[in-house]
Amino acid sequence: MNFLEEKIVKDGIVKEGNVLKVDSFLNHQMDIDLFNKMGEEWKKRFEGKDINKILTIEASGIGIACIAAQHFGVPVVFAKKAKSINLEGEMYTAEVESFIHKNKNQVIVAKKFLTEDDHVLIIDDFLANGCALQGLIQIVQAAGATVEGIGIAVEKGFQQGGTMIRNLGYQLESLAIVDDMDHTTGEIKFR
Repeated sequence: MNFLEEKIVKDGIVKEGNVLKVDSFLNHQMDIDLFNKMGEEWKKRFEGKDINKILTIEASGIGIACIAAQHFGVPVVFAKKAKSINLEGEMYTAEVESFIHKNKNQVIVAKKFLTEDDHVLIIDDFLANGCALQGLIQIVQAAGATVEGIGIAVEKGFQQGGTMIRNLGYQLESLAIVDDMDHTTGEIKFR
């Protein structure tokens, strides 16, 4: 069992509806030492890749991506879920559906922050159905940039997202792959 799986077993909570609650260390309160280990691990797994930018999606991916970016020495760009008055210029947009929130959002990245010269590592906290990743990949492709890889903290291996993304030919590195969860016992099985 790796460091992230141990943390999930210790502090994660399985809720009804295939929801894994990890808000005490991953996506509400953030364990920076854990994020640092995650960044180190992704740096090893993507060794030799020409990565000059990390892309994530608002909001839970931002903290993880920022800590990971320190290991790569690159900036982080995050796709915004709402257009604000301080967004200006041309934008890349994609529609994504949230598994947890059960809604669709237009995600937005300013064109000035993603160009054809960029070699992008996509980082996010969860992978379930793959909708957010598909949207981010679509934005990278629209920019003419290259997806060098995808780093996920927790993948729900019993949902189709990981298989779909791997079948598209991307190097997908999930640090914990949950194969089964039981909300009545709280038991979590990893791949």
